[in-house]
Amino acid sequence: MDLITGATGFIGCCLTQQLKQAKAAFRLLARRAEGGDNIHVADLDDKCALTAACSSIKRVFHCAGYAHAFSSFSDKDFAQHWQVNFEGTRNLVEAAGQAGVKRFIFLSSVKAMAQPGEICADEDFQGEPTTAYGQSKRAAETAVLEAGVRFGMHVVNLRLTMVYGAGGRGNLERMGRLVRRGLFPPLPETGNHRSLVHVSDVVAAMRLVADDDRARGRTYIIAGPQAPSGRQLFNAMRKALGLPVRRCAVPQPALRFAARCGDRLETIFKRRLPLDSEVLDRLLGSAWYSSSRIEKELGWKAKISVEEGLREMFGR
Repeated sequence: MDLITGATGFIGCCLTQQLKQAKAAFRLLARRAEGGDNIHVADLDDKCALTAACSSIKRVFHCAGYAHAFSSFSDKDFAQHWQVNFEGTRNLVEAAGQAGVKRFIFLSSVKAMAQPGEICADEDFQGEPTTAYGQSKRAAETAVLEAGVRFGMHVVNLRLTMVYGAGGRGNLERMGRLVRRGLFPPLPETGNHRSLVHVSDVVAAMRLVADDDRARGRTYIIAGPQAPSGRQLFNAMRKALGLPVRRCAVPQPALRFAARCGDRLETIFKRRLPLDSEVLDRLLGSAWYSSSRIEKELGWKAKISVEEGLREMFGR
């Protein structure tokens, strides 16, 4: 039997649906009962409850986490990253090991790595994460690998790039809603690269590494087959929505000025705005990653192109 944490979230829900279709036995771990069958209610800080949830479980897919990768205005946000992403993962993998779980798959993030800039980074890219989110994920990866050694457990860390698809609630989906409404500015072409991966490819990778003994103790980047620029992504969204291509673009200096205004307003009101320098850097800068390790070692390769994935995301 499998245990899935974060089963009500985007990736966990997709994994659950696939396991249902395969008629596999599984148990869900959630903070509250929200309907459905075989839900075990527990918080990630309740070690006794986690041990009970892991009873009779062979594989754990740990999808739960606090996924807020932007910088924060308060120490409370940093504490939540650490409590959920690191301490919660450490508690769960310890409970799994003590309960005799054989396999543990942890969904990490490429934010657990240093920022690669314009380099296409692989798992050997040197440096430490700079955000609270990335630091908590990196510490959790270490806890998972250490538990795997101590308990003789098959453990794998998957560093996900930006995950998207129908039902997602991330940055790409928010951008898509604005593009659909005609409210997203046409970005200039900067030649940047943004790695992303469709949720169905993520689930395929999760199921592969859970069953393939060659993945034991490994950390893999999961990225899609393309890394478009912000402008290319904007154009691809408009095409997927059946909208005409925009020939114009907002000049980069104008966007930078608007972002700096957003920065100043955020320092005054202590709340995040739709556009600031951090948001703009994600649109015009690179976050480029290679999944060559898992392709070479296990034969996994993302199948969903950006064009196909966006059509699915928009329900077209």
